[in-house]
Amino acid sequence: MARKAARADNDTVHLRPDTHRRARVEVEFDEPTLLGALFGQFDSNLVQVENRLGVYIAARGNKIQIEGPEDAVARARETVTGMYRQLEQGHQELDSGAIEALISMSAEPTLDGIITGDGDNGGKGPPIMIRTRRKTIVPRSTTQIEYMRALAKSDVIFALGPAGTGKTYLAVAQAVSQLMTGSVQRLILSRPAVEAGEKLGFLPGDMKDKVDPYLRPLYDALYDCMPPEQVERRLASGEIEIAPIAFMRGRTLADAFVILDEAQNTTREQMKMFLTRFGQNSRMVVCGDPKQVDIPGGDRMSGLADAVTKLEGVDGIAVTRFSAADVVRHPIVGRIVEAYEGPLSQYDES
Repeated sequence: MARKAARADNDTVHLRPDTHRRARVEVEFDEPTLLGALFGQFDSNLVQVENRLGVYIAARGNKIQIEGPEDAVARARETVTGMYRQLEQGHQELDSGAIEALISMSAEPTLDGIITGDGDNGGKGPPIMIRTRRKTIVPRSTTQIEYMRALAKSDVIFALGPAGTGKTYLAVAQAVSQLMTGSVQRLILSRPAVEAGEKLGFLPGDMKDKVDPYLRPLYDALYDCMPPEQVERRLASGEIEIAPIAFMRGRTLADAFVILDEAQNTTREQMKMFLTRFGQNSRMVVCGDPKQVDIPGGDRMSGLADAVTKLEGVDGIAVTRFSAADVVRHPIVGRIVEAYEGPLSQYDES
C-alpha cells in the first residue's frame, strides 16, 4: 500500500547551523479522511506531541510541518507517522495513551518496523497486530513487540513484569483472535484464588460466585475484545471457561488457548500440574509479576520463578520480561512502579 506519510526519503529537512542544529521537516498524507482522527479535536493529538517533544507542528491541508531541535523533529515525525499508520490499519481513533506509547517508542531506531512489521524481513512481513471483533491492537512498547511475536508462534509463553504492561490483556486478545478464526476450539482462563494481602473471609453464593471476584480482570479483558452477548453465549456453551487453577488437575487441555494469570501466586506443585495439562494444538500463556507474591513463604515458594529457572531455553518455550518502562497505563503508573521497586529488567530468582 502506497502511503506518502511513510516516504521519509521525500521529506524535506532543512538544517540551519545558526540555530544549533534545528530542523524543519514536512510530511504529506495521502488519505484526507484520516486527518481528523490523526490531528484530534482542536489538533489535540498534535499538541500532545508538541508538548512532549518540544517541537512546533503546523498543519496545512494534508501536510504538516514540524520544526525544532533535530533529534526531537525526527522523533515527532516517527510518532506522527506511526499514528497515521495505526489509523490506516483500522483504529477508529487515537487516545492519549496510544500516542504516549508511540512517543516513547520513537526513541527506538526501529519504530517504523514496529508499526509495520517490516523490521525482520526487508518490508515483506505482515503488520504486528492482533485483530478482535471489537478492536485492532498494535504494540505500545518494544517489549510488547517481542511478546506479540511469541504469542503468535511459541507453544508456551511466560510473561513476567509489573502491572500495566499488557501481559494479560494481550494474551486474552490473542486468545480471542484465535478463537474467532477457529485456530483453537476453546479459551481457558485461570488464576490462583489468592487474596492480595488481605483475607476476604466467607463469600456467599455458589462456586461461580465465590471465584468470580478473583477472575474479574480476565472478564474485563474479554469484554474489551468481544461483544458482551458473544462472551455470555460462549461462556454458557463452554467455548470460554474461566476457573481457578485448582480445577485444572486431571485434565488434558487440547485444541485450547490456555492462560494462567497471577502465576506468581502458584506453588511449585501447582505450576507443574498446570504446565503438564498441555494438549495437542494448544497454546499456553503464563503471566505474573515475580515481585508481587502473596502466598505463604513468598518468592522462594513461587512456582513462577521456579518454572522460568527450569524451562527458559527449552525448545517451544518463550520468556518475555517487561519492566516499568513498558507500563502502558497512565505514565504515572510507570513512575509509581519504579519508585516502589526500581527497574524490573532482570528476574534472577535462582
